[in-house]
Amino acid sequence: MQPKAILRNRVRSHLLSQITKGTITIGKTLNLAQISRDLGISVTPIREALSQLEQARIVNAIPNRGFVVPELSFSEAGDLYETIAQLEMMALEGSSFKTNTLAQLKATQKKLQQAHSPSARLHTRMIFHHILVGNCANKTLLSLLQDLEARVLFYEQLLLTEASFYEQVDNQNESIIQAIEEDNIPTAALILKMNWMAILEHIRGQLVLAKTVDFETIEG
Repeated sequence: MQPKAILRNRVRSHLLSQITKGTITIGKTLNLAQISRDLGISVTPIREALSQLEQARIVNAIPNRGFVVPELSFSEAGDLYETIAQLEMMALEGSSFKTNTLAQLKATQKKLQQAHSPSARLHTRMIFHHILVGNCANKTLLSLLQDLEARVLFYEQLLLTEASFYEQVDNQNESIIQAIEEDNIPTAALILKMNWMAILEHIRGQLVLAKTVDFETIEG
């Protein structure tokens, strides 16, 4: 029998993968029995993994209903994006960059520019950020970023779908790469923060728009 910690991590990885694919959506109650069948393990480690995700605010435990993916909110978006921006800046400043890392960043940025669907753009953008901070020696920091990213995906799958907005993202990514090539990590970190704040502004605008549309629909 596998140790409980390994089982919990297996469940957690499975759920985060489902979030990335869009299989787990906002407002959805997670079916523990189905997850148990999918993974071939008991419900106990599944509950433990979900409890960990609840601590990361990726799911909520609701009495008489179970674990549910919470709705998006204006205030949470601010907390989420401001936190991930600060942590990524710390991770970037604690990273070392070799020639192969820069080559990977450039190749991924090229793929991002060529991506045509919202899901492909989102997936490739996240890969860019993984490479950008992946050499950070602080594994606790990287783990926190992984949790935050899982929640960010819900926002961006629904609200970051405009291809035109990615032109700004592309320009900032290229500026980050250039600053790293010039060994100017403080500038790269500043541009990285600007990148996340620009996305936050766009996400908040979309949330306000969605709320306005819903209100007008109700009034109509």
